[in-house]
Amino acid sequence: MSRRGAIFDWDGVIINSAEHHERSWERLAAEAGKPLFEGHFKAGFGMKNEVIIPELLKWTTDLEEIQRLSLRKEAIYREVVVERGIVALPGVESWLKTLRDAGIGCVIASSTHRQNILVSLEAIGLAPYFETMVTAEDVQRGKPDPEVFLTAAKKLGVAAEDAVVFEDALVGVAAAQAARMRVATVTTTNPRAALVEAKANWVVDRLDQLSVEELWPR
Repeated sequence: MSRRGAIFDWDGVIINSAEHHERSWERLAAEAGKPLFEGHFKAGFGMKNEVIIPELLKWTTDLEEIQRLSLRKEAIYREVVVERGIVALPGVESWLKTLRDAGIGCVIASSTHRQNILVSLEAIGLAPYFETMVTAEDVQRGKPDPEVFLTAAKKLGVAAEDAVVFEDALVGVAAAQAARMRVATVTTTNPRAALVEAKANWVVDRLDQLSVEELWPR
């Protein structure tokens, strides 16, 4: 039997860091004297900073300034995590245990910066469940481009048809579909109806409502 793989988005799937990220964008905007429009955070959820800053927020098109603001935003995020703490979403640890017991390899695939994930992984104690990770530093194109998931599958050594992506964002669903992978979604960020409309293969409120037999039928 070919190897089976589970490819996890990070924010909104393993942890609920929305409040931490939103607060970090607010602090960055105040610090840099830049405007934020209402609903900016949800509009940019799942996108790379390098897209959010020039295209969504329209703060600047200068590449050096985009990079500086992006790195500063992530530094502020890590400060917020330390201040507020962070926990895994309900059902995550039990689902990871189920996958481990079934011999399914797990990889993190996210547009989040690597250091952010490492800080949070240490806080929630789930690092042993993941074989590897693909982060913002490893890819050139953000979701809905499939690069992050294709790279993750390659690192894990699984074919697209044997991989299931776990997502919460609509751009993530589109990226998984573009990678020709099946996608299971959680209703952390988007309502069930929106995920169904996006044609996610599964929609659940928490990951441990899924089963290995359902996702990887014999």
